[in-house]
Amino acid sequence: MAPYLPSAAAAAGRADFATIGAWIAPAARVLDLGCGDGSLLAYLQRERKATGYGIEIDDAGVLACIGNAVNVLQSDLESGLAGFDDASFDCVILSQTLQAMRHTEAIVNEMLRVGREAIVTFPNFGHWTHRLQILRGRMPVSSSLPYQWYDTPNIHLCTVADFDAFLDQRRLEVENRVVLAGGRSVSVLPNLLGELAIYRFRKA
Repeated sequence: MAPYLPSAAAAAGRADFATIGAWIAPAARVLDLGCGDGSLLAYLQRERKATGYGIEIDDAGVLACIGNAVNVLQSDLESGLAGFDDASFDCVILSQTLQAMRHTEAIVNEMLRVGREAIVTFPNFGHWTHRLQILRGRMPVSSSLPYQWYDTPNIHLCTVADFDAFLDQRRLEVENRVVLAGGRSVSVLPNLLGELAIYRFRKA
């Protein structure tokens, strides 16, 4: 299969979208969990001719998905994905939502039940700026973690090294891992220098 090259318009947008798009096969069936306004699924529909659904709990997000011509179901991810059959999607995506989940392992298991593979992205708590703020006695605030300690939805922050260990302990096969900083891939010291981690994995 020829390598995926995003359109000029897409390449000018979010690097995480372009990375995920490179891993999605043409016309793949995709489930996007915690899809927000549906912009990622809209991107995949446009760039990769993907089909599928987004799941979002927030009313404003559901309305935005409809405006973006994205099929959306309003549901709480914490209740699971019982409405979907096993292996009913080529890929299940959880983009920058993992850290807000109460039952992390349960949602990863459900992703790999209904999808042949999973893509997860999350802000890297191990980034050097976060470490520096902790050394100064403050909870980190950054572009990737923009909330104050008292209003954050994030309850399970993790680092690149943490997620590597999580997947390894469960014998899940990592197909790809990209760590970004400033929209560029970081290959040296990603746990220290990376801002956003993007993983693609499946059952071994």
